[in-house]
Amino acid sequence: MRSSRRRPLLVPVLLCALAVLAARPTDGRDGDGGSGTALGPQVARLYEDAATATRQYEDGRRAAEAQRAKALEYERLLDGQRQKIDAMREDLGRIARAQYRSGGGLPLTARMLLADDPDGLMRGQRAVARANLAVDRTIGKNLRAEARLVADEAKAQSAWQALEKRNADLAELKKKIESKLEAARSRLEGRADSSVAAGSCPGAVRLDQPDMSAGPSWVAPVETYELSASFGSGGARWANRHTGQDFAVPVGTPVRSVGAGRVLKVSCGGAFGIQVVIQHAGGYCTQYAHLAAVAVDQGDRVDAGQWIGQSGTTGNSTGPHLHFEVRVTPEMGSALDPVPWLSQRGVPLL
Repeated sequence: MRSSRRRPLLVPVLLCALAVLAARPTDGRDGDGGSGTALGPQVARLYEDAATATRQYEDGRRAAEAQRAKALEYERLLDGQRQKIDAMREDLGRIARAQYRSGGGLPLTARMLLADDPDGLMRGQRAVARANLAVDRTIGKNLRAEARLVADEAKAQSAWQALEKRNADLAELKKKIESKLEAARSRLEGRADSSVAAGSCPGAVRLDQPDMSAGPSWVAPVETYELSASFGSGGARWANRHTGQDFAVPVGTPVRSVGAGRVLKVSCGGAFGIQVVIQHAGGYCTQYAHLAAVAVDQGDRVDAGQWIGQSGTTGNSTGPHLHFEVRVTPEMGSALDPVPWLSQRGVPLL
């Protein structure tokens, strides 16, 4: 499956996106006043909002994983700090035992009177003084290390709590996104099926187009997909061999014109359901079938990557997908394998 890269966004932005989703009208009326003769643009907008929020959720999930790595790093540093403190405590114990064995508890005057070598005793006392200074320094170092340990433990705990809250927020956001998205897809599919059954093609639902400046001359018909039935494959669904390449995508996925051209046909009914046919330079034509909505009208000029409709399951379809064909004429019967055709134009299908 292919997916585009997105810039990471923070959780507060995700929650704002969810608020926008919640604010969308869901009373079943179209943006054109609910005439029922065309799919409402607000259905497409709702799908776009849900898709955007889903991408933002994925960005937030990656940020949560980064936070998890940070918390684990805190834990690793804490383990090292604990080991250092344990070693310092062991050093203090050895020094204390050595002082006890050397009679460090007797007053200096008494030890000088009892000593056979007072000069040696003085040298020993200076050594003891240096040892005491080392003990004091070690004790001070130990106390500072323990203070840092307490602070680092509090920081690690805070990091884990922030991570748990973020994951909880993301899980709730994803649940609401999925609910909104499913409702939008269901409405879009229902309206499309009703239009096809009534024999009246839905009017164009003009979508906010992606930025196509300085884009490639040729693109895949959908941005994120899984390939399903291929060109020339057989099966009970087709009278002869399969004449195109199928892209398994959810209902409502934006469908793109693979290249610049002119819309020759927008029609509905029959085996292909709602479909768009576009003619490109050199005489080749491309077909986009089983749509749930269209975003162009016959005669429109389109650019490579321009959204021309939304995928669906109208016509002879066993599930949501885009049927894509490349033809040498606008009519059926002149199809060729679209996979090598796109590959020759710099668009390998993975």
